[in-house]
Amino acid sequence: MSAQSMPEPVIPEPDATGTGRGGKGRRRKARTTSRKALLATAWTAAGVVVLGGVGAGFVYFKLNGNLKSIDINQALGNDRPSKVDNGSENILVLGSDTRAGGNKKLGGGTDDGSARSDTAMIVHVYEGHKKASVVSIPRDTLIDRPACTDTKGTAHPAQSGVMFNEAYSTGGAACAVKTVESLTGIRMDHYLEVDFAGFQKLIDDLGGVPVTTSKNIDDPQSHLRLKAGTHTLNGQQALGLVRTRHGVGDGSDLGRIQLQQAFVKALIGQVEHVGVLSSPKKLYNLADTATKAVTTDSDIGSVNSLIDFADGLKGISAKHMSMVTMPVRYDPADPNRVLMEKSKAQQVWDALKNDRPIPGSATKGTATGEARGVVSAP
Repeated sequence: MSAQSMPEPVIPEPDATGTGRGGKGRRRKARTTSRKALLATAWTAAGVVVLGGVGAGFVYFKLNGNLKSIDINQALGNDRPSKVDNGSENILVLGSDTRAGGNKKLGGGTDDGSARSDTAMIVHVYEGHKKASVVSIPRDTLIDRPACTDTKGTAHPAQSGVMFNEAYSTGGAACAVKTVESLTGIRMDHYLEVDFAGFQKLIDDLGGVPVTTSKNIDDPQSHLRLKAGTHTLNGQQALGLVRTRHGVGDGSDLGRIQLQQAFVKALIGQVEHVGVLSSPKKLYNLADTATKAVTTDSDIGSVNSLIDFADGLKGISAKHMSMVTMPVRYDPADPNRVLMEKSKAQQVWDALKNDRPIPGSATKGTATGEARGVVSAP
């Protein structure tokens, strides 16, 4: 049945028993813990996979109209790494740093409508879809960006020695995917992006995320101030945490990545206990927020496709997700920039290409950011 032919979804309120049966509304099948854990594969993907546990009657009519999608395949053409037909999938997840619209007041820097990829993660889902590896790419990595064409058809010449996030600010999603494929030699099967405003509202809709900090965090640039201890972060504070770099560790982007990865783990626990299943209306509101916040590749650019996509990943549990940072070293010429450790990074890419676990030797002795352990789940 098409989205246009379906009636406006009716959202039943839970009865006094808390079962989620409201009036004649049917009780919906509870999601498994593994599906809930998938919500935190990367913070940027959190809202989207909520759709995987929602009945079709909830989502089709309104949520389809919320989604934005980009035809990455058409923009990039055939000059790409080959697809690997072994049952695995690679998803590029970006957090956009746009200064346009509702995001102007959320981030520092310019408000001219320009955009950057503030967070970038490669999510590799292994054959069988029971485990995944997440590789964070530091935005401050100096790279050689390949020539690329954006989704509007504008060509951008190659550049050497530029920051990784310059690819997105230059040519948007298509250029970001092209750059990641050039760095890794791995084809990205899917693309997922969320913006600042959507992320903040999603955390608020969840009721906040509890974290414990082992040290005080005071970063005037991200506007985050937390005393050591346990806190339930609202959307603004969560956004500050995943953007913080100067208040903890060595002040580098690598420290920020460690905070992001710790927040992912805290988010897993929150989604497991938030109780959205007892309130279909709350679950629908979360899905509404999520679909307004994200941009996807056109292959998963509908509610139907997102449900299928999430359903295919539901077997992944938190304990079967590993999270690493692309092997890098500090740039001797500028401590605020990093350089990819090519031989060690190749170990990571080879492992993903061959659908194997990332070896510990790939990240041993590389730059870390010195913020591990500062934030954890309570």
